[in-house]
Amino acid sequence: MLKTKKPKYKPITVTNNRMTTDQEHNCIDDKKLSADIEKFGWTVMLLEANDYLLSFAYTVGLWKNFKHPEIISFGLTTKILHLILSDAGEIAKTGRTIEVGKNYDDFFENSNTQFVTVDSRNISNYFGQAINFYESKNFPAIQLIWTDRNNKFPWNKDYEEEFEYRQPLLDRNADFKFREAKNIAIFTTKQWLEFDKPILCVIHDNDGDWQFLTGNQIIEDAKLVALEQMTLKDKTLNEVFDLDYGEQAEREYIGG
Repeated sequence: MLKTKKPKYKPITVTNNRMTTDQEHNCIDDKKLSADIEKFGWTVMLLEANDYLLSFAYTVGLWKNFKHPEIISFGLTTKILHLILSDAGEIAKTGRTIEVGKNYDDFFENSNTQFVTVDSRNISNYFGQAINFYESKNFPAIQLIWTDRNNKFPWNKDYEEEFEYRQPLLDRNADFKFREAKNIAIFTTKQWLEFDKPILCVIHDNDGDWQFLTGNQIIEDAKLVALEQMTLKDKTLNEVFDLDYGEQAEREYIGG
């Protein structure tokens, strides 16, 4: 089990419920956020996990005040995420730059961390409050990656399967944003597969199954394909990667 080292100071945090859209992110008190950043230099946004989506946390203010990339991390309790990002923010505040690809043993007892550069195509999916603060998506970010119980990173051989989908790697796979394996079987329609009809409805069933529907199908039209096939043919389907269990999304046309 990962254990953080004892913090040397009391970190300051803005905590909020899970939010995935710009409109929902606007529910945060922008004046308070700006005041916290002005007073402390940066703050940490915490987003709790739900039945499907991962917990994660990210900083806001490091780029503005210290010219250091914002930092994000996933898949641990918000208490631990708070501590490790506060430690990372303190490094930036002292004028040091966290290096991508370097092993750090500062954040956990008996466990390493590394940082990777966040692909700019992933910024809009996770940094909503930072986007509001900067009024732009054009700021750099890095991701803190933690190891499994054998001190292996997700890209290492024999990384524990239990943790395989607990922290999406934001430096890669921007063309496939779903949590599941690329080859997981999902339901779509003969109209999409054989006649290039657009997907107009996506359903994430309570049991975890995905349905990508054209809207004019009948039961006999159902087809099973790998999830990656959907995004290879239509990258805009990545926009619904964060549908919770029991949710669905509809549109009238591709890009809608």
